[in-house]
Amino acid sequence: MAGCTLMAGVMLLYLTAVVRQNAASEDDGTAEKVSYFVKSYKCINNTCIFSKLPSVEKENSGLDGSIDVCRLTCGRYGSLWPKPTVNTTIGKSVIEFGLDNIQFDTSLMADQLSKEYMSEATQVFVSSIKKLCVPSCVSYATTPIISITTSTPFDYIKLTTNESYSLKTNTEGDRIVINIKAKTVYGARNGLETLRQLVAAYGSSLSEKKLVIAGNVQISDQPMYAYRGFMLDTARHYFPMATIKRHIDAMAHSKLNVFHWHATDSHSFPLDLPSAPLMSKYGAYSPDEIYSFKEIKDLLRYALVRGVRIIIEIDSPAHAGNGWQWGKALGYGDMAVCVDKGPWRKYCVQPPCGQLNPINTNTYKWLGKIYKDLINVLPKGEAFHMGGDEVALNCWNTTTEITNWMKTNNRSLDEEGYLDLWSQFHSNSLSEYDKEAGDVNSDIIVWSSGLTEPEIIEKYLDKKRYTVEAWEGSNIPVELVKLGYKVIIALKDVYYLDHGFWTSTNYHTWKQIYNNKMPKVDNPNLVLGAETCMWSEYVDDNAVDSKVWPRAAALAERLWSNPTTNAPSAEYRFLQHRERLVTLGLKADTVTPEWCYLHDGKCILEH
Repeated sequence: MAGCTLMAGVMLLYLTAVVRQNAASEDDGTAEKVSYFVKSYKCINNTCIFSKLPSVEKENSGLDGSIDVCRLTCGRYGSLWPKPTVNTTIGKSVIEFGLDNIQFDTSLMADQLSKEYMSEATQVFVSSIKKLCVPSCVSYATTPIISITTSTPFDYIKLTTNESYSLKTNTEGDRIVINIKAKTVYGARNGLETLRQLVAAYGSSLSEKKLVIAGNVQISDQPMYAYRGFMLDTARHYFPMATIKRHIDAMAHSKLNVFHWHATDSHSFPLDLPSAPLMSKYGAYSPDEIYSFKEIKDLLRYALVRGVRIIIEIDSPAHAGNGWQWGKALGYGDMAVCVDKGPWRKYCVQPPCGQLNPINTNTYKWLGKIYKDLINVLPKGEAFHMGGDEVALNCWNTTTEITNWMKTNNRSLDEEGYLDLWSQFHSNSLSEYDKEAGDVNSDIIVWSSGLTEPEIIEKYLDKKRYTVEAWEGSNIPVELVKLGYKVIIALKDVYYLDHGFWTSTNYHTWKQIYNNKMPKVDNPNLVLGAETCMWSEYVDDNAVDSKVWPRAAALAERLWSNPTTNAPSAEYRFLQHRERLVTLGLKADTVTPEWCYLHDGKCILEH
């Protein structure tokens, strides 16, 4: 009975409350109000502090409701990635502006070609800002005027290109005045990219958003390393051209400037070249999985507008098989040997096997045709990557044609004899390349290998012509620099983005990539830079974005700024850059719980 009495009392109180609430609603003529708690951010001691405030609105549509806006001006470097190197001053004010009214003044650029280049680069800039405006942005009378000045005539980007710039923003009445000054169009493009990172949007996603720009900024900036790269392997798996362009977009927004295109391997030859059409006919996975000559030209231009060089790699003499099988039937002999030969472990490092035939003169003839087509679309003097690693000496040593030639020419069938043959292949290939290029000045890049060991490299490879991309042995780059060789760093235990998906390899987080210091050497000018590498045995178009980004961007700051600090001090900017990449259309992987992203410095995760 007591329980029933208690329940009746509770019900009576509830009904009384409802009646009173309904009466109140009727009295003031309004519907029932629902209370929310919304996000708010305030920059305190260089950190965006999160709090929740009571509100009748579902979202905080004000400036303080956006962590993106808070991070624009919070801390010395705001949300810039990579951080500038010379001078950075970012004031606390932000100014609302309308994208429709943005103006560009290129009258002070060095020449007409520079103006035409910048016309395309500014379109890329505006397009990237539009992606903040979903579903749309409010129009404002405030007019941003961006004046861009360069002092040297247009040229293609190269290792010696000056990429420095200065940027200044301030307000004059109802105008936002932005000045970008640079030696070259590529420095000016870098300034535009920094400006893009000084813009954020705020407001509800259910209505029009508002754009703001940091209002009082002065930056002087230049990169520490000239070669800031990312490599993609399109031979193990084919990637649509749209995917490659998306990665170049991400590179440009991260100020990476070299796309190393590992275009061919023993698995496939997807390049459809006019002088060697049988290569793709025999070597592509299917007629739909090729890169046409027109697409290659288009990609080079697409990358250039975004400040990215493309260095194409035709791997040889190893890692070459499918695509070369037709030679014997057409009277050219076996241009590749051990193709698809098994058991594969006896003849190569991974299936399918295949290695170019170094004693067949037709091998060099057709390499020359490949080189000719690529030289014709590349900027004059552009570097070229000839591969050159993981030659399986046992493949050559079990090919009767080659062993008979070795004996006839008094060559020993031991390792030294085959190293001599290997170096002769490079010499012959280089002669073909130089003949097609019309000079002997092109930079040739090769992977580190048994031929580039510091104790023997000087016997086999000319330091005036060859740059070594070092992927094994942490001390190899230092030893090669001592000998006078130019070096690109691509150490597999740090920069290989496929590691962790292979047996007996370890996944490298962005922090490991960021924290890996560039080697200290006697002649720093010989360390050109570094790159991350996405080998594609274990990735295709379905997951490549998340396996590359945002990790590749960690190397971007290491190479641009070469910071003395480690990853924890850069984390909040890195998290913001990851969000930026997502906004730009990349399916970049997450690197921290969302709670941590919203609470600066509260849970720096070391692992």
